[in-house]
This record gives sequence, C-alpha cells and structure tokens, in this order.
Amino acid sequence: MSDLKCAQALVSLAERNMRSIRGMEDLATFADETAGFHAQQAAEALLKAWIACMGEVYPLTHDLEALLDIVDKRSADASRFRDLAPLTPFADKYRYEFLPADAPPLDRQGIASQLDALLKRVRTAIAEAEAEACVVPTGSLARPDASGCGNY
Repeated sequence: MSDLKCAQALVSLAERNMRSIRGMEDLATFADETAGFHAQQAAEALLKAWIACMGEVYPLTHDLEALLDIVDKRSADASRFRDLAPLTPFADKYRYEFLPADAPPLDRQGIASQLDALLKRVRTAIAEAEAEACVVPTGSLARPDASGCGNY
C-alpha cells in the first residue's frame, strides 16, 4: 500500500521550494548556492514522494542519484530526470561552502523546467496510485469508503 498522504505532503514541500527558486531570478541578489539548495530540496522531496506513492520506503538521503535509482527500479521513465542529480552537493556541501570560482552559473530556468516536469510526473504517479487504491473488484458489492475515492 502506498503512503499517499506522505507523498502529497512531500509534493507540497517541493512546491514551496520551487516557488522560492522562481523568486530568486535576480542573480546579483541570490547566490547560486542558495538557489541550488532550494532546487535540490525540491527534487529530493519530489523523488521521495514518487517513491512513497509506489509503496516503497525512501531512504533518509540527500543523494538524488540514489533516489533516482530507486525510482528506476520500479518505473522506466525516471531517466529523463537524471540531469537533476548534480544538484546533490547543494544539500550539504554548498550549503556551507562557496561554489568554485570557475563553476558555471546555474541554469535556473532550465532547472525550474525540469522540476516542473518532475512535479507533473509525480502528480500523475499519485493520481494513478489513488485510482488503484479505489479499484473495486468486478461483481463486488463493496462500496467506496468515506475517503471519497471514485464515483460509484
């Protein structure tokens, strides 16, 4: 059984971080380390939400590559989000250190687009899990519970 409440809470957390990223368009005011941190947190929360709605227990890690590996084991379409994996160091290393001086600037718009696509995919996964949880066997006299799943 998937943990849909957990998945939905993680999506809400990710959306908050995504709003923060969109508010950090001024490169002179907001450092890449700050924007990268919020981007990493959004990606981490979305991947953990995806894992939770698949009925898996997600590990307590900031490693986006490891989280993507778990999703890949259950779902074939996570590979398109691998470009988010380099955000992992923003969870801890670049939270307390500066990026190297020769590091290219973060593509904030590109990252925001990738996060939007991931959010859309995770919402689809949650909707699929909700629909699956509400399936009533054919010929069954069972009725949906008070959770409001489906129109029977």
